[in-house]
Amino acid sequence: MPENRKMPAFTPREVVSELDRYIVGQTAAKRAVAIALRNRWRRQRVADDLREEIHPKNIIMIGPTGVGKTEIARRLAKLAQAPFVKVEASKFTEVGYVGRDVESMVRDLVEAAIALVREEETEKVKPRALELAEDRLVEMLSGHAPKSPPPPPPFGFTPPPVSPPSRLGEHEREKLRAQLRAGTLDDQEVDVETSDSAPTFLRNFTGHGMEEVGVNLQDLFKNMPGMNRTRRRKVRVPEALRLLQQEEAAKLVDTDRVTREALVRAESSGIIFIDEIDKIASREGGGKGSGPDVSREGVQRDILPIVEGSTINTKYGQVKTDHMLFIAAGAFHVSKPSDLIPELQGRFPIRVELEPLSGQDLVRILREPRNSLIRQYTALLATEGVELEFTDDAVEEIARIAQLANERTQNIGARRLHTVLERLLDEVSFGASEMGQKALKVDAAYVRERLASIVQDEDLSRYIL
Repeated sequence: MPENRKMPAFTPREVVSELDRYIVGQTAAKRAVAIALRNRWRRQRVADDLREEIHPKNIIMIGPTGVGKTEIARRLAKLAQAPFVKVEASKFTEVGYVGRDVESMVRDLVEAAIALVREEETEKVKPRALELAEDRLVEMLSGHAPKSPPPPPPFGFTPPPVSPPSRLGEHEREKLRAQLRAGTLDDQEVDVETSDSAPTFLRNFTGHGMEEVGVNLQDLFKNMPGMNRTRRRKVRVPEALRLLQQEEAAKLVDTDRVTREALVRAESSGIIFIDEIDKIASREGGGKGSGPDVSREGVQRDILPIVEGSTINTKYGQVKTDHMLFIAAGAFHVSKPSDLIPELQGRFPIRVELEPLSGQDLVRILREPRNSLIRQYTALLATEGVELEFTDDAVEEIARIAQLANERTQNIGARRLHTVLERLLDEVSFGASEMGQKALKVDAAYVRERLASIVQDEDLSRYIL
């Protein structure tokens, strides 16, 4: 299999700079993932005989919830344009028990790779698919769309010759196409045939641990005669053009090529993020032989061969996990990384500790990232004509209250800002549609007034979950 050499050539410094646009602090974790990403790019340029011997250095991130572990992995996958899946270790069970099979994480990664490559290939054929869709739609609008063939004549009957229908002239076709592109035909309706998937009941038929069985059954039913039915729908012209373009693009995309490229991407650049790995670690001082600890250790031993490198069967063929990058994360409140089985610990040689967020970090999170919460709420309410303005002292007061809530109740890091801002802007969000064009200045006094009950009451859990 050829290696994927289209990986973006970001330097570690560029990766950290890009992560800084969305995630505050956590420099050590950013540096670790930046080096891991660059090493993947370097590996593609090593001689073939040595390339297979270079394995990724898996990373385990240790830190409390809400400090950016998941966001770092997600942004890294977007930067690498690599297949990425996030799985919860706590949802897996040992082989033989009811629950998700650990191999499903690899199958999920392959599905993500298929979707990623198909989207890229569809984008390439989009212009051609649009032309073909316009041709079909012009035929429909002109009344010359190809119809279903008539039933065969009775035996021995010779039908009289029929002259073929006159085709639409090129001038008329171009005229209709120009009207179509100008939007003057948008109010017209046409009949479009779309595929109607019959075996949808199978999605509910198969449960956890039966993913592969469900996939095979769906493929079996899909290929049976009469199961690929079409349904005629009457839709407006823009919707018809969109449906026809999707159909033409699907015909133009080479499915076999997509599958081959996706398997290469999954094997050579796939990233699997295993969250809550501390939940399958044996509890400190839990004692050997206890039921839950045995089950957790069983899950670890099932994950081990996948992380070490093995071959997994998927509906698209066999996939090797030798060169996939695994990033694990956990809070490790009641356990520690050394509570994992030694073999699994050895497969995560890079350990990074993420620091708890301070009050100043929360201020920066509110202000600096491109997707900051303040920008999100301002944009949302602007759609109703309400213009929000947060003063500097308001931002600091919001961060202070969030930090106070984290100290008095469960520390959930930056996620606390969501709940604080929801309560702060509850009244405005509810009545924004009736306010009309209005400017609202949110200062420290407004924040204290709206959140006074939270600050004064010791039992913050009554107000903020």
